[in-house]
Order: sequence, then structure tokens, then C-alpha cells
Amino acid sequence: MDASLIRQLVWLDYRLALLFIVLIPFGLLCWAFQSKSEAIKRSLLLYWRVASLVLITIYLAIGSLAIAFISGIVAEILIVLALWFWQDLNEDIEASRKSLQPIYLGWRWAVTVYCFFSVGLRILFANCAFVKAEQLSDICKTWFEPPLSFSDLFHHGVPVENLAFFGAVGGIVYCLYFFSFVAFSLPKTGRIAFRD
Repeated sequence: MDASLIRQLVWLDYRLALLFIVLIPFGLLCWAFQSKSEAIKRSLLLYWRVASLVLITIYLAIGSLAIAFISGIVAEILIVLALWFWQDLNEDIEASRKSLQPIYLGWRWAVTVYCFFSVGLRILFANCAFVKAEQLSDICKTWFEPPLSFSDLFHHGVPVENLAFFGAVGGIVYCLYFFSFVAFSLPKTGRIAFRD
């Protein structure tokens, strides 16, 4: 594949992630709070817990840590699961007659399609996760350009090693929380997100 085409695809992927994974759900969450749409609000709060792995991935990528290739794939898979898994929330959202409901459902389908294609693109470069940092090809390094641009914009002057450390600590905390949820909470609740 042509390097310039790959660079364009990587930047497009990050721009679409900013739109579908950050901006739109933030706006929907604000709207859900304002319109008192409880089911959508609860669904989006669960979404944000899961989607925090995207931010962790960005900080790992700022430090050029190869694990960011894997965490990016896992983040997008978990996002789709978080949006569709909860039976009680899905039923409440379908039954909702709020004006936000069709927009939320449209976004949920759009982010699912985006994540499907993004995971497919990232899988093509998943081998980059198993290469030492000093041996990364230019194509693998292309994936670190948008996070480094983010770092320059929001953390100008902060060493990338510090930001990568925060990403690694966040990743460890995320994994501990996720495994405790899978081991203890999920067996008790099943596909019911909230019990009365």
C-alpha cells in the first residue's frame, strides 16, 4: 500500500474517531441530561466508561508504545459491545418517545459501522504491536502522528515519556477494573445494566 494513502487513512480514522467517539456522544450526553432521557443518559455514561480506553490508547501512542495498536482495536470492540449488550437499556431506549431517541439510535448505528471499518484497518497494522520501538517501520510510525499532534496541541512542553507513563498507569487501572467487572459483576447481573 502506498505510504501517502496510509497516512491519509490514518488521519481520516482519527478525525472520524474524534467525531463519532468524542464529539457526538458528548453532545448527546448533554442533551440527555437536559431532556431527562434516563435510558439514553445511562447508556451514554456506560459508553464513556468504556470509551476511556480510547484516551488511554492515545497517551500510549504519544509515547510510541506498540501496545497502543492492540488497545485501539480492543477499545473499538468494547465500544460496540457497550452500546448493544445491555438488554434493559436497549428495551428502555426503544420504548422511549423522546426527541433524542432517533438521533441516539442513528449515532449508535453510525459508530458501530465506523468501529467495524476502523478495527478492520487497524488489524492490517496489528503486527506493528509486536515490533520493538526502534525497529518500527515508517508505516507503523504513521499511526503515532495524530497522537503526537494532539500532544503538541494540549501538552506542549510535557515530555512524551511522562504522558506515556500516565497512559500506562491508566491502562493498568482500566484492565483491573474491567477484569473485576467480568469476574464479579457480570456473572451476577448478566445483560441487565441496572437493577432496581
